[in-house]
Amino acid sequence: MSEAVPPHDPHRFQGTAAFYERYRLAYPDRLIQRVAGLAGLKPGDAVLDLGCGSGMLAIPFALAGMAVTAMDPEPEMLASTQAAATAAGVQVTLHQASSHDLTPDMGPFRLVTIGRAFHWMDRAATLAMLDRIVTRGGGVALFHDAHPPVEENAWFKTVCDLSARHRRKGMERGGGHRRYEAFLFSSAFTELDGLSVTVRQSLTVDGIVGRAFSMSASVSDRDALAAELQAALQESSPEGRFTEVTELVALLARRPG
Repeated sequence: MSEAVPPHDPHRFQGTAAFYERYRLAYPDRLIQRVAGLAGLKPGDAVLDLGCGSGMLAIPFALAGMAVTAMDPEPEMLASTQAAATAAGVQVTLHQASSHDLTPDMGPFRLVTIGRAFHWMDRAATLAMLDRIVTRGGGVALFHDAHPPVEENAWFKTVCDLSARHRRKGMERGGGHRRYEAFLFSSAFTELDGLSVTVRQSLTVDGIVGRAFSMSASVSDRDALAAELQAALQESSPEGRFTEVTELVALLARRPG
């Protein structure tokens, strides 16, 4: 299928690793376990975490006993992943590269995980290459999160609107990242299973600002964005207390049969 491919920028998340690690929601263990179980993973199986960020998928799969390769174009993210692996007492293989650098001689991998990153990729080309490096009985697991349109999540629209206003020219976001089915049905991975876990947590103003700063290095002026966000949030909640309801989602795609 045709798609609008976002411009390739290997440094899109430069300078955001600390914000990503601290303020992005981790994927619940029970979601990781359900994906691993449905994918038929066994200890020692090879897993590629493509666009690993700060290791929010690489580390849990390594803790589950998988041989994990964590791949990301941003060295700060890889350093964060290594620090998380050391703290967790697991080993991961780090590889500085992007989806554009995938080659047929990589792997083979039983599972390729992509967390909050598929929308930045040339999705058709990436899936075509993954078909060549994923084992016959393996698959691809796409992870993301969604904010249901409930009253408690009103602050999220404020973050999105203000972040868009402060985005640097030429730093457009990737394609739509809520629905991936059309891309998968045009690939070799057409047997789809959706899994999700919904969580609820409290947030502070600082936490919301930090979340905004974690959403790629596209903000033209962080200080200006922070000031506008703080003012808007103060107006909606003078006491500075917010609640977040988030659905953490995994879409497991395998070859039929």
